[in-house]
Amino acid sequence: MLAAILLALSVPLVGCTSSPDPEPSTPPSAASTDAPPFSSESSTTDAAAHFDEVARATVAANARPGGRALVDALVAAGFDKSTMQVTADTTSIGRDADSVQFSVLWGEDCLIGQVSDAGYSSQTAPVLGTGACLVGSTRAIDW
Repeated sequence: MLAAILLALSVPLVGCTSSPDPEPSTPPSAASTDAPPFSSESSTTDAAAHFDEVARATVAANARPGGRALVDALVAAGFDKSTMQVTADTTSIGRDADSVQFSVLWGEDCLIGQVSDAGYSSQTAPVLGTGACLVGSTRAIDW
């Protein structure tokens, strides 16, 4: 019986013993510092991620930013304006277009985005046989 009492008293003490402090954990570094910087040499996958990041931020600031704002944001983020296409913001009778498409030619690939009332969407596709990314009429990027 005495052994049982001593055992019962010693069990709570086991949790009270001091143990060495655990090693402080180093927070993982941010993914953006591990990723190579965006450049004209970036892979299509990296360029598409950067394209999406810029377009989403532009749409977050203005749900329907228009083609010029999208092009300007992409240029400010390091994309080459001469490789871009964008559709008109208005229809032939002056009404707001249902959507605006924009693209960047990236090597053999196209980074294509669209903004509409449904929000932003994008895709990567091969360059068309014409050497362009968008089908149909696009507006001149002359600013």
